Parts: sequence; structure tokens; C-alpha cells
Amino acid sequence: MSTKLEERQKQRQDEIITAARRCFRASGFHAASMSQIASEAKLSVGQIYRYFSNKDAIIEEMIRRIIDSRIEEMQGKTLVEGMPQALAWRQTLNEDDDALMLEMSAEATRNPQVATMLIEAESRMFANACAHLKKQFPHLSDEHIRCCVEITAVMIEGTIYRRLTPLKVPSEQLEPLYQDILNMLFSAK
Repeated sequence: MSTKLEERQKQRQDEIITAARRCFRASGFHAASMSQIASEAKLSVGQIYRYFSNKDAIIEEMIRRIIDSRIEEMQGKTLVEGMPQALAWRQTLNEDDDALMLEMSAEATRNPQVATMLIEAESRMFANACAHLKKQFPHLSDEHIRCCVEITAVMIEGTIYRRLTPLKVPSEQLEPLYQDILNMLFSAK
């Protein structure tokens, strides 16, 4: 059972993360300062440093939460259930998380620590997706499962990026093609 102090610390961290998300969306990771985050959180910079050692620690916690949320969303669902529709219609679980992950990718090109965080987060997500798919498709080899996860990740991440531009082809035409791709990926090998 958590103490009141632990609950208060968790609440403060949540407030800081929420404020940081707003600042990062408005200014980008590189341009957002600790003083902006503090102002948005209605705290002093010193108070923020009690909970996070630096801006990279805030980014790391943000990445962890986004990945945890995506892994949790994956549980109890078949990975391919609804995917053709989601890809064709460019649906998303969380538009804000998608935008922040794109921003983190840009920051990773400038900041090796953020690049390392993203690599570790992606590895965790990849391993979880492989384990999840193996339960659904036990007849597929581990190598084939890894290939399926890689191709699926490319389709999902590409769709996230493509959401920034107008759709060039009707979703109704794309959906059966995505279904064909997924059927081919997960057929017996």
C-alpha cells in the first residue's frame, strides 16, 4: 500500500509530465526549457528537479509511459484485429502520443541519450509484440514472427507519418490491400 507521500510524489510527477507534454508539443523537445515546463506546471524549476534530474529524465519517463500504454492496449487483442481498417483510415490510439513520438525521433537525431531511450523503448515494444504474436500464431517460426512484427511496425509508423498529409487514395480501396498484406504475413510458414 502506498503512503500519502508516495501518492503525492506520483501526482507531482504526473503534473510535470502533463506540463512537459504541452511544452514539447508547442516548442519541440530541443526548444522547450525547464523554466517553461515549470511555468506550465505552476512549479519552480527547483521543484521539478526534485522529481526529475534533467529534461532527458522527463523525456525518458514520457517514452516509458507511452510504450507502457501501447503495450497495455495490445493485451487482450489480436494484433491484426482491426488493423487493415486502422491503417487504411489512418486511425490512431492516441494522436498526442504519436506526435510526441515523432518529436522524440527528431530529438534523437540531435541527442544521443534520447536516441538510446528510443532504441530501448522500441526493443521493449518489439519483444512484447513478438511474444504477443507468438501466442496468436504458434505455428509460425520465431524468425517469421520477428519479420511480421518488423513489417507491421513499418506499416504502423509509416501511417503515423503519412497522417500529416492528405490521403491520396480512398480508404475503401486501401483496406482490402492491407488485409491481403496481413493475410500473407500471417499465413502458415
